[in-house]
Amino acid sequence: MLSFDSVSVHYGVIPALTGVCLQVKPGEVVALIGANGAGKTTTLKTISGLLRPSHGSIMFDSQDITKLSADKIVKLGIIHVPEGRGVFPNLTVKENLMLGAYVRKDKAIIARDLENVFTKFPRLHERKEQYGGTLSGGEQQMLAIGRSIMAAPKLLLLDEPSMGLAPLVVKEIFRTIREIKKSGTTILLVEQNANMALANADRAYVIETGKIVIEGTASDLRANPEVQQAYLGSHKKEGIAL
Repeated sequence: MLSFDSVSVHYGVIPALTGVCLQVKPGEVVALIGANGAGKTTTLKTISGLLRPSHGSIMFDSQDITKLSADKIVKLGIIHVPEGRGVFPNLTVKENLMLGAYVRKDKAIIARDLENVFTKFPRLHERKEQYGGTLSGGEQQMLAIGRSIMAAPKLLLLDEPSMGLAPLVVKEIFRTIREIKKSGTTILLVEQNANMALANADRAYVIETGKIVIEGTASDLRANPEVQQAYLGSHKKEGIAL
């Protein structure tokens, strides 16, 4: 579905990604883990057209999207839930959700998907007329994911969905991620909580200083001593398995 082939990205003269290769197959959850500043968010921004590669190519559904604008990439079905959630604070919960469907024309299916979001996140239904900026951090993350569902994504890019959230809320967010996968949506997950990421992924990549250094099945990475020492610590058995 997605092929990221020898991609390099620079911020001015500073390299952010160097020759990165990764693949995401239909129906997978693929995790990208690494320390702060390793290049995880840059990778997602490059896929979604917010950054331009200085070298390499990006293919999606057999189409070269390397030079496409972000709005055209959205129309192809790649939806990006950014770090920090990107909720519109002065719009209501319902208005935020409906913005996710702005490129769609199928009103009956949009209405069905809205009810689906409210079923997944009952708190959003309770607060549907409340402004997005008044929600808690966990509720804003639910809103950001709900808005992505409203876009009917083929490929969902999730950037740090657990950041700053209480453990119970993190479990709820990852439960929803598993439900999204079961519905047939492919997911590329950037997550600093490596335990949760690997417990809920099919395959994973480790990125360090802009380069992929380890790749494999999630179970293989969880058993890898280097990954355990660097990213899993003494809590490597945490997480919720698919």
